[in-house]
This record gives sequence, structure tokens and C-alpha cells, in this order.
Amino acid sequence: MEVTVAERGQITLPKQVRDALGLSKGSTLKVELEEGRIILRKDVGEALRKVRGRFKLIDGLTSTDQAMQLVRGRASNEAL
Repeated sequence: MEVTVAERGQITLPKQVRDALGLSKGSTLKVELEEGRIILRKDVGEALRKVRGRFKLIDGLTSTDQAMQLVRGRASNEAL
């Protein structure tokens, strides 16, 4: 895909890219330079801030580390 840099340095991301990443007006992207390339990354921090504090740990779990292990299948309920 090609995009053109406008007079003010702006580019338009193709619709299929925006749709694939779930980008909409106001979405934040991280811009990085890597070996002469421009890397755009979706900022997931914004999404995490929106859900922070909305979920509670399952009974018996004492830390988010245990919860992540359970989600990733590395622990069983009996071991907790």
C-alpha cells in the first residue's frame, strides 16, 4: 500500500488498515523509527485505562499474576 504525505506532513491510513486495527477518529498511535522505517503501533494503553478497575479477581486468587497464569492455562483451580 502507498500513501502520500500531504503538505502539512499528514497521511491518510487506508480504510482496510483502520478497520483491521479498530482505529477510529481520536485513536492514538505510537510512532517509532526503526532502521529507517516508520513503525505505527496502536496504543493499547488507552483501552486498558478504560477497563482498569472494572474487574474483580476470582475467589481464591490473591494476585493478578495468579489470574494471568490461570488465563494462560498454567495453573489449575486446585493449585490456587
